[in-house]
Amino acid sequence: MPQKELSEDGVAVVIVILPESSIMSLASVLDPMRAANRVAGKALFRWKILSPDGEPVLLTCGVSIAVDGVFSARAVGDFLLVIGGFNLERHAGKAFIAGLQTCARHFPVVAGIESGCWLLARSGLVNGRSATAHWEELEDFALAFPNVSVKADRFVTDGKFWTSGGASPTFDMMLHMIRQRFGSAVALDVASIFVYDETHAASDAQPLVSLGRMEALDPELARAIRLMERTLDRPLSIAALALRAGQSRRKLEMRFAKALGVSPGTYYLRLRLQAAHRLVSDTELSVRDIALRCGFDSLSSFSRAFKHQYGESPLKLRRGKGRQ
Repeated sequence: MPQKELSEDGVAVVIVILPESSIMSLASVLDPMRAANRVAGKALFRWKILSPDGEPVLLTCGVSIAVDGVFSARAVGDFLLVIGGFNLERHAGKAFIAGLQTCARHFPVVAGIESGCWLLARSGLVNGRSATAHWEELEDFALAFPNVSVKADRFVTDGKFWTSGGASPTFDMMLHMIRQRFGSAVALDVASIFVYDETHAASDAQPLVSLGRMEALDPELARAIRLMERTLDRPLSIAALALRAGQSRRKLEMRFAKALGVSPGTYYLRLRLQAAHRLVSDTELSVRDIALRCGFDSLSSFSRAFKHQYGESPLKLRRGKGRQ
């Protein structure tokens, strides 16, 4: 049996981070533990950061993160966190997946952060279990892993396997872990350090648009935006949107003008084009499929709208990223 890599004092955490991950996801893991140590006045948590090859990891923001060593199947501890980002195939091959399958046996809790959930699923660790992914990838994640019960929750805990859908949900997940291990008072103190006054339950849905306090200040506007989110692939007329949101078209237009400075139609189109931009940039879907997913029944109208918004056509943007 391998020896523990971390001290028996406190919760032993092993963080495995892959290149092209988000610095916010890493911070949402590290800072709650650091803050818990601070408020407790002792080391409640001890951690090591590992990479697939033991080399520093370049994050999406261009910052390089030093690591403590190379990830191997012999890693052990109390909590294993796997943080993934873009281009997983490039950074986590068969050897990494095999190591993760073995290593997971040594930890009471194994968590996949952002695209880390894909690595847990590819390893078969969450087959027959519930899991989540970032909201941009939920549909593709569900299609790729039919044996996983995919939920649109902020984070999911199913036995020893946890998954989170993004940086903010990861912060909530870490607060949940602190609460489980050390009680609600410590978790509240940690949240207060970061002026985080609206913690979320695991089962809260991931929104496409983070509305913040708008939900309380203007619930009618928030309701209309949530309807837009759910109908990107089959956009409603503004009259139908207003009717389903329980208000007149005129009132809906006034709400958008006052709160956002644009018309409902302009905002709706922008949401659809933002979704299209992510799909063009981050997936291999054909431009025609992307157009349909984002509510355009004509490829030419989609290309014109996309170029007007982003200054270049979908194909030109994709070629600029080295993909056809």
